[in-house]
Amino acid sequence: MEPFARNVVHFIRLLRGAGLGMSPAQAVDALDALRWIDIARRDDVRATLASLVVHAPDERDIFDAAFDLFWRDPDWEGKLRAMLLPKVTGGAPPPKRNNRLADALAARAASSAPPRPAEHEREPEQLHARMTFSAEERLSHRDFDTLTADEWRTLRHQIRSHRLPLATEPTRRLKAASRGTHADLRASARHAVRSGGDWTVWKYRATVERRPPLVLLLDISGSMSAYSRAVLYFCHALLQSRERLQVFLFGTRLTNATRALRERDPDIAIAGLAEQVVDWSGGTRIGAALAEFNRRWARRVLSGRATVLFVTDGLDHEAIDVLDAEMARLARFAHRLVWLNPLLRYPEFTPRARGVRAILPHVDAMLAAHNLDSLAAVGRELASMNGRTAARNTGDMRWN
Repeated sequence: MEPFARNVVHFIRLLRGAGLGMSPAQAVDALDALRWIDIARRDDVRATLASLVVHAPDERDIFDAAFDLFWRDPDWEGKLRAMLLPKVTGGAPPPKRNNRLADALAARAASSAPPRPAEHEREPEQLHARMTFSAEERLSHRDFDTLTADEWRTLRHQIRSHRLPLATEPTRRLKAASRGTHADLRASARHAVRSGGDWTVWKYRATVERRPPLVLLLDISGSMSAYSRAVLYFCHALLQSRERLQVFLFGTRLTNATRALRERDPDIAIAGLAEQVVDWSGGTRIGAALAEFNRRWARRVLSGRATVLFVTDGLDHEAIDVLDAEMARLARFAHRLVWLNPLLRYPEFTPRARGVRAILPHVDAMLAAHNLDSLAAVGRELASMNGRTAARNTGDMRWN
């Protein structure tokens, strides 16, 4: 059982690297459970491990793929390369791959590589080091629209690890606390009765703080395609951390994408959205999309001091009067309205387009959203806007 036990521990580590919530205790439970079954029966081993480590329907596919690669196929490194580089045969679309499992297998392959020869056995090497920025730091300054496929793959992992430091706001609700400014007379009286009339210990209540809801209105037209995908990866990380976030996509029509982004794997979620949304990378009708949002969704999702992130370049030349009226209505519904404009990547940007001039008077702040540093600046802005509302006029507007 000793080699088999080591393999079970490695398998649990592989699942943890693929994104499943594994712990050493689950490896111990798996070893204990496998002692009660016949480990020569493959189906029994699969069912036993699945019953212990799979906790959600979307985790079963990852478990089955990892089980087949780890326990069955001796050429699992070849399978790994096939997952990283899918090929199309017979005109059929390439099979969907799981990037989290592929990354976990790649990390395991790197850790299991043969050791390098000893220092005295190696030939002397000449290293040429240059004082320059690291690859990750360099990518954080790169425009989303100028990245290559390899750079975009690396940047997606950086986006997943970032979190918006959303500020909390006090509510009218109170909760029990060890100290505070609100004395809880009922709890103090109950404690005094239990202690024989001693009122020396007081109970308190403190204000409950929570993050205000966040609503994202994202332009997915052709000019915004690269920036929309980056922002969607950012939103997926927020949804996985249980933030109160609603995501709506608009091009020529409005689509609610919140449910689709709850998929555990961000690549699968965004690829499914690209297939589901018919107006992806098409035209744009900002005024009509805002009118539909204000009519169908605004009263439902813009409650509780909600903040709206409006992501678009504002390049709309149709129905400017409708766009102006709907932006004014959206500003009345929202507690804060922040415009994320990729055009701010140009230092000489000025609001000359008719759509930009129609949107600008109704927003609290206009920020850039063209690289990873600008998305981090959005988080800092949201945290600093706690308890204040900027003046909605072009004279006090800040362009970051």
